[in-house]
Amino acid sequence: MSTTQSERQTLFITSLIIFWYSSNIGVLLLNKLLLSNYGFSFPIFLTMCHMSACAVLSYVSIVFLKIVPFQRIKSRSHFFRISTLSIVFCGSVVGGNISLRYLPVSFNQAVGATTPFFTALFAYLITLKRKAWLTYGCLVPVVAGVVIASGVCVQISNLFAFLNFFC
Repeated sequence: MSTTQSERQTLFITSLIIFWYSSNIGVLLLNKLLLSNYGFSFPIFLTMCHMSACAVLSYVSIVFLKIVPFQRIKSRSHFFRISTLSIVFCGSVVGGNISLRYLPVSFNQAVGATTPFFTALFAYLITLKRKAWLTYGCLVPVVAGVVIASGVCVQISNLFAFLNFFC
């Protein structure tokens, strides 16, 4: 690969990361604005809009822009696995959108940042297959850093406010 091609690829990947990061921040803040400030009380409809837009843009990216190769579903088992993942992901987005009505964005993000840690923990508890200790060790500073950066005292008070909401 020539230097120009390598530089172009690096620029393309960097642009994609910046776009992804910016769009995530924009969607989160827009959701918070709609659900809290403007009194839009339909988080499931909002999630449906997100999922529909993702499906359409993914289709365009795969079929017309050919960013990744088109893949066919190979079996009924494959279809059910994809469907299960889709339902769980959709439920996660609905839950996140609903939480934005009651929680500050910083607390929502702090909870979300613990996802890799708890995913690794539950994966071990469910499968009883251990990853390398380095994998688990790398997750601790990530989770701790986000909690510290978002303000431990603020997050603890938000947690009590969140728990008080259900009591």
